[in-house]
Amino acid sequence: MKLNTNSNSYIIIYSAILVVIVAFLLAFVYQALKPMQDANVALDVKKQILYSLNIRGLDGAEAEAKYAEVVKNEAEAEGVKYYSCQVDGQTKYVFPLKGMGLWGAISGFVAVDDDLNTIYGAYFNHESETAGLGAEIKDSQAWQEKFQGKKILDENGNAAIAVVKKVENPATEVDCVTGATLTSNGVSDMLRDGLVKGVKVLKNSACETKSGEE
Repeated sequence: MKLNTNSNSYIIIYSAILVVIVAFLLAFVYQALKPMQDANVALDVKKQILYSLNIRGLDGAEAEAKYAEVVKNEAEAEGVKYYSCQVDGQTKYVFPLKGMGLWGAISGFVAVDDDLNTIYGAYFNHESETAGLGAEIKDSQAWQEKFQGKKILDENGNAAIAVVKKVENPATEVDCVTGATLTSNGVSDMLRDGLVKGVKVLKNSACETKSGEE
C-alpha cells in the first residue's frame, strides 16, 4: 500500500514525529551542557565578588584560585547573605544586592570594611539597561570606584549612603550616572535597603556575640 504523502493524516503524523525528535535532541543537548553552564554561572558570580573586592583582570583559573584564597566563609543571618573575606590580612564583608532598574532587574556585590560602615569596593550588574546610559552601572569601573570609602550609616546609625543628582555630602553620596536617573535611583534604593540592612544585622550579631562572651 502506497502512502499518500499529500494527505492531512500523513502530514500531521510526520510533523508530530519530527517535533518529538527535535524536542528529544534539544533536551539531550541541554542536559549535556547544563553542568558547563552551571559552572560558568558560578564562576561569573565568583568574579563579581572579586570585582567588589577590587580584584579584577583574572582569567577563569586565576579567579577560582583567588576566590578560594580570599573568601573564607559564606553565611546568612536573619535572611541576610554575606561573604566573609580576607584581603591583604584585613577582614572584608561582601553583601549581594538585588533591585530594579529602568528596564529590568539590577544586582550587585558591595564589599565593606570590618567597621561595617565603610565601603571597600562595589560591582553592579544589570539585565537590560540601555547601553551608554543605565548600562554604565556595569560598564564603568570608574563609576563603581566612586563608592570606595563612602560611609553607609550616619552618626545616628541611619541610612546615609545614596546615589544622587547633586552631591552635597561627599562622605556618603555618589553622583548618578548621566542620563540614567531611574537606574541610578534603583542602585540607591538597593544600597539603602539591602546594604544598610546587611551591615545592621552584622553589627547586631557582633554586639550579641560580645555580650555573650562577657
